[in-house]
Amino acid sequence: MTITNIVQLIWALSATGMIILVLLHSPKGDGIGAIGGQAQLFSSTKSAENTLNRITWALTVIFMGLTVVLSAGWLPK
Repeated sequence: MTITNIVQLIWALSATGMIILVLLHSPKGDGIGAIGGQAQLFSSTKSAENTLNRITWALTVIFMGLTVVLSAGWLPK
């Protein structure tokens, strides 16, 4: 695998993860708390929503950064 293939794989995984996390967000603020026992991993639903937001933002930054790198052609082929 070349470096370009590895970066493309990370880019695709970050896009998939971002889609999943955005779908987990609740418009009413329930977020991950609406998914059965998953809410027990966090101390409160507010904490769960904050964690979900931070992970979503991190994946967004990774996705956008890799989009720029891949589209600019800065990696060797």
